[in-house]
Amino acid sequence: MAELRRSGRGDRITITGLRVHANHGVFDFERAAGQEFVIDVSVAVDLAAAASGDDLAATVHYGELAEAVVAAVERDPVDLIETVAERVAGVALGWAAVDEVEVTVHKPQAPISVPFSDVSVTIVRGRQ
Repeated sequence: MAELRRSGRGDRITITGLRVHANHGVFDFERAAGQEFVIDVSVAVDLAAAASGDDLAATVHYGELAEAVVAAVERDPVDLIETVAERVAGVALGWAAVDEVEVTVHKPQAPISVPFSDVSVTIVRGRQ
């Protein structure tokens, strides 16, 4: 079998569409009733060792990452989805194997007075 060469793009683990009911928002009614937030998170991880050794310990367990992201979104209401995204990025960077994270927080029920499908913010954070 030929030796595989890594591309310059980098390896990623991506979780799309995590649904979380939480009480974030600027308005009192958002805090009181809460609403659904949808979270996408993609982490840059070198997956070569995990793949070659078929070793879960050499990667990021995506089930544990998903649970940690949901817990972070559920806790401590804040005004801005930007703040929620920053919190999620911090959680993902808590895994030593994660070099960079991209987080998108969707707020499909945002209080916007015109018809819309979704509103979201996306941030990218990496290690210092």
